[in-house]
Amino acid sequence: MDPLADEEEAIVATVRAFVDRDVRPVVRELEHGDVYPERLIERMKGLGVFGLAVPRAYGGVAVSAPCFARVTEELARGWMSLAGAMGGHSVVATLLARFGTPGQRARYLPRMATGEIRAAMALTEPGGGSDLQAITTTARRDGEDYVVDGTKTWISNARRAGVIALLCKTDPAATPPHAGIGILLAEHGEGLAVSRDLSKLGYKGVETCELSFAGYRAPRAALLGGEEGQGFTQMMKGLEIGRIQVAARALGVARAALDDSLAYAQQRESFGKPIWRHQSVGNQLADMATRYSAARQLVLHAARCYDSGRRSDLEAGMAKLFASETAMEIALSAVRVHGGYGYSTEFDVERYFRDAPLMIVGEGTNEIQRNVIAAQLVARGGLPR
Repeated sequence: MDPLADEEEAIVATVRAFVDRDVRPVVRELEHGDVYPERLIERMKGLGVFGLAVPRAYGGVAVSAPCFARVTEELARGWMSLAGAMGGHSVVATLLARFGTPGQRARYLPRMATGEIRAAMALTEPGGGSDLQAITTTARRDGEDYVVDGTKTWISNARRAGVIALLCKTDPAATPPHAGIGILLAEHGEGLAVSRDLSKLGYKGVETCELSFAGYRAPRAALLGGEEGQGFTQMMKGLEIGRIQVAARALGVARAALDDSLAYAQQRESFGKPIWRHQSVGNQLADMATRYSAARQLVLHAARCYDSGRRSDLEAGMAKLFASETAMEIALSAVRVHGGYGYSTEFDVERYFRDAPLMIVGEGTNEIQRNVIAAQLVARGGLPR
């Protein structure tokens, strides 16, 4: 366990108790019905979960990155969708705290801390995913406004977001392309429509939508930081904590799959003994626990690097890559340990198996993570000794 201050340990313990008491008893019914978890979200607001990335000056808690990762893991252990509900929100809070103008911080952060409004990120487009420099959504200047046209897809929390961090091109002709990218703090209104909801294999309950911008107008004051051409750099910094958060979600899914498998293997008997005593099952459990422990240490290492203030895209990329692949392996192993019951909707194992792939493709695919890692290894002259 990564040592935290007493206050942060108390926060993690509180969220753990919430998951065990309020989430796990109802998650199967909510998930299978694809029901938005209104009551659980309200409880999360009351616990201060949506203020974990908001500075204290604006009513938040602003915990350390290791604490943030551990809270995320606990939420995902109960239901990965709950961790997703606070993921993009926390990245936007981080962007506002780090890059926002005084007016932007005052407008949004106090209400984000309480969960009165929740935030979403709008990066991905139908014609491209991880190549953010190739986005086609434009925001052209028109007097004191920006006029936005374009489409974003795979946007979590899109319908219920009070503010959307919209990545767009304020100068499509800029060279290099990233120099013409900005982030607009968009709010629902005329010219912005939720064009459709996307059906998903897992990650149920929380909405994932396509957003269409057609002549949408945002004031110039909505540009994050107030200076054009900074959006790509701003978002890359935000995605460092975003990828740590996704990695921590993977840890939560992996931990739930491991815990369920360990309990089942002690209860289930075959050939006159608990199945964990059969070497084939015992080996599965040993490998699952070892991989989870290794992934967890890598995530906490990335979180500590992030808190140091150093550039941490290498460490965050490694954590996201390894933890997500590990979660998928552990979820499959959990199905094997449970046998036929692992394929049954009466057990939670099948949900873990459906939720795990999201972390492999979300917040930058793992193929992109490998590119980032390789580029940073070369730029840094290899790993530190």
